[in-house]
Amino acid sequence: MQYTKEEVLAQANKASKNTLMETLEIEMVDFGPDYLVARMPVTSKVHQPDGVLHGGATAALAESVGSFASVIFTDSNLMVRGLEITANHVKSIREGFVFAKATFLHKGRTTQLLDIRVTDQDENLISICKLSTISLPKKK
Repeated sequence: MQYTKEEVLAQANKASKNTLMETLEIEMVDFGPDYLVARMPVTSKVHQPDGVLHGGATAALAESVGSFASVIFTDSNLMVRGLEITANHVKSIREGFVFAKATFLHKGRTTQLLDIRVTDQDENLISICKLSTISLPKKK
């Protein structure tokens, strides 16, 4: 069964209720044939003490969008878990929004490797992240 872009985004955002994604106000905002984009506001809620975006919040954004992409683009009868994430932060940001676009470098049946580019509203690169995920049978 094929779902519309709006249905995919609505389901992903509904699944985020009462989770870290809701706490950080992460929202899935765009979806295409080989990518998923999430957005997170940059406010004091996700700042380091000196007033810039915390790298841990950036990593949470990247892992969230990458894990959702693995669920959407692989067998939905499997559960997805993150195995490893790396993040290289290249620019700081104090306010506005950051956008994380997840695309696949490898989409295997069991493991996936995603490239996640985090940018600001003007498409300036903020961080480059890599996420590896594993797809496992759902527990009964």
